[in-house]
Amino acid sequence: MTLQRNVDGAPGPGLMATYLETLALVERLHRLLLDVIKDEFERLGILEINSVQALLLFNIGDNEVTAGELRSRGYYQGSNVSYNLKKLVETGYMHHQRCEIDRRSVRVRLTAKGRALRDAVGTLFERHATGLDDQGVIGQAGMEEVNQVLRRMERYWGDQIRYIY
Repeated sequence: MTLQRNVDGAPGPGLMATYLETLALVERLHRLLLDVIKDEFERLGILEINSVQALLLFNIGDNEVTAGELRSRGYYQGSNVSYNLKKLVETGYMHHQRCEIDRRSVRVRLTAKGRALRDAVGTLFERHATGLDDQGVIGQAGMEEVNQVLRRMERYWGDQIRYIY
């Protein structure tokens, strides 16, 4: 891929516009994913948790984790992780237990109710992956290429945070 460059060798305005479009698409896709989950839950009559909490359950899966691990593993980036975990425990989707080694830390894992909801999200995602492929929107090779590009952006942004100081 050849970048459009100005006379002085700097990237041209086309690169900046494309980068900003990419940022906007990533942000919109995340919001749209949450809306898709919300719509599916409304269809299933699941109204006691929100789509962020459902995605959190899906990402935890069969693991037992702490709130800190949720952030460090990239499962959850929100600032209100404690609130969402508390709600998931209150609604019976998660068990929580104080860590034996560090009593300040709480470990969480899904209950049977939480695993059922995780499976519902998994079924939704499987249906979408199949639909994207069946309808010719994007197949596995295209998704792998998108993932590769997004991983490179993730590494670049991560490096910018690590080396900024």
